[in-house]
Amino acid sequence: PILYSYFRSSCSWRVRIALALKGIAYDLVPVSLLKDGGQQFSAEFKAVNPMQQVPALKIDGITLSQSLAIIHYLEDTRPSPRLLPQDPKKRAQVRMIADHIASGIQPLQNLSVLKQMGEKKVEWAQHCITSGFQALEQILQHTAGHYCVGDEVSMADLCLVPQVANAERFKVDMGPYPTITRINKALLELEAFKVSHPSRQPDTPAELQA
Repeated sequence: PILYSYFRSSCSWRVRIALALKGIAYDLVPVSLLKDGGQQFSAEFKAVNPMQQVPALKIDGITLSQSLAIIHYLEDTRPSPRLLPQDPKKRAQVRMIADHIASGIQPLQNLSVLKQMGEKKVEWAQHCITSGFQALEQILQHTAGHYCVGDEVSMADLCLVPQVANAERFKVDMGPYPTITRINKALLELEAFKVSHPSRQPDTPAELQA
């Protein structure tokens, strides 16, 4: 497998965690969202992903984009360890939380949107993350065990950790979100979350390396 990734991309980080959890070895091709005016806009990368976004994963003779679609495919083809619970209610909760982050928070504060916001970009990112986290904190109070849904790591957790990292980068006050903070701390102690961390990628700038 070949993963096209950017060290700081939260969507790429979700996929790196899934690959690490499932023990799938892969080659990483860095795609800088900043260098050369954004390498994702190159003709070469557009041929890989017409949406000109990371991540993209070449695997089993196909090329997939969209982090949750990639994780679903890995789950279907390499089901151990499981990232979606067998229980239909818990499975729905996992998907709900993953979608809440992947559709309801992250796209509103990603690089392409922030460029449009100009000087107000930090204020805008804080607003989007705060309103999303207020809802997420309430949801997690009903679903969480050790992790987002019960005591098993799931797709929801793969979305949570990169989004908390974004929140910290934009200096969001995490005080009002004790459940999110507790779960994030527990997940960051797991090896798959450590090896996939933005501070430990081949394309991480020297000053940001762990």
